[in-house]
Amino acid sequence: MVHHGKIRPPGDKSLTQRALLFGALADGISTVRSPLRSGDTASMIGALRTLGVEIREEDQHIVVSGKGRNGLLTPDKDIDCGNSGTASRLLIGALAGHPFQSRLVGDDSLSARPMRRVTEPLGLMGARFAEESGDGLPLVIHGRALKRLDDFVSPKSSAQVKTALLLAGYVGGVSVTLRESPRSRDHTERMFRSLGQELSSDEDGTVRFLPTTDLNPFDVTIPGDISSAAFLIAATIMSQRDEITIEGVGYNPTRTGMISVIERMGASVEVVSQYEQLGEPVADLMTRASVLTGVRVAPEEIPSLIDEIPILAVLAARAHGETTFEGVGELKFKESDRFGLLAENLQNIGVEARAENDTLTVMGSKRGLAGHIQTGRDHRMAMAFSVLGRLPDVDLTFSETASSSVSYPGFFEHLDSVS
Repeated sequence: MVHHGKIRPPGDKSLTQRALLFGALADGISTVRSPLRSGDTASMIGALRTLGVEIREEDQHIVVSGKGRNGLLTPDKDIDCGNSGTASRLLIGALAGHPFQSRLVGDDSLSARPMRRVTEPLGLMGARFAEESGDGLPLVIHGRALKRLDDFVSPKSSAQVKTALLLAGYVGGVSVTLRESPRSRDHTERMFRSLGQELSSDEDGTVRFLPTTDLNPFDVTIPGDISSAAFLIAATIMSQRDEITIEGVGYNPTRTGMISVIERMGASVEVVSQYEQLGEPVADLMTRASVLTGVRVAPEEIPSLIDEIPILAVLAARAHGETTFEGVGELKFKESDRFGLLAENLQNIGVEARAENDTLTVMGSKRGLAGHIQTGRDHRMAMAFSVLGRLPDVDLTFSETASSSVSYPGFFEHLDSVS
């Protein structure tokens, strides 16, 4: 018997973080509806309050009293970014052009993540920084007047790097031209354009930005996070008995790489309606139980699905044949070393897997699986293997699963409803 259901995942993490920061830099009062309520959101809100931004949290929305382009205030304490790589890297860009000194800190995991990928190109704009413990946090930002950035070619496709540079251009009132290949997610470009800024982007990954006026204040409803929806889609695919519609999911084409991959693997995912919110495509997606076959995932696909590789690897473990993820070395620098930890966890529970050079290989099987999962306190690792652990022939224990709240509060209740 097939179970038909509907479910709405929490608000998109990338869009919630950007909306809060853009609201702080806008000239007026902005309202962010249906935001993600999570540890990362709390980190961004706390950081903005430290910078003098008034933020009021209501049940269903957050109200941000914008300070304008250059209105952030000198902090009287460290700016704590918690576990949020997005908050830290975007704030580095926004603070580089403010005329005061600030110090960013984070938890142990965030402190170990590389920041030079942001600070080095910002240095080309005249920004100054002081490292305290190598390439990571704590980091002191010596804000100052910035100069324009011409024809910068990003050595690695990264939406966080791109956004930091564009925010520095906005705050500094200077133009930015950059190129990356392949293109990373374009939430920032869409948001800037929808709020009245002159920004163009080409198919070859070139972005040209000329800041004009202050950002307009806005009232936005945040779509559901497709990275969170990915876990529900995977649970449904492997359940062999469910059909579910996931409502109001952000369907930005730079974020839908996972959908393309699982369709190649044999999954059924249907767009049943589509509309826009603040320049972002939004869709309702219907998926059902499917039989999967292993595929090759090429390097040029990775930027559009980098956050979904843990759950894709879990799906690959239950597919027929071999799946390879090529060019995924960036996984080493996430909340955990996802590259090595994915292979290690899969091996520990009886799946043939290996991580060599920049390629992760998973050999699928239908045999029973059992063993211990070390999450590395990584929310996506905990959630991906929890989906696998719901299968009747899989018996897993976990080092922890509380980290799921970083991006998906209420995850286990939603997982129970679809698995």
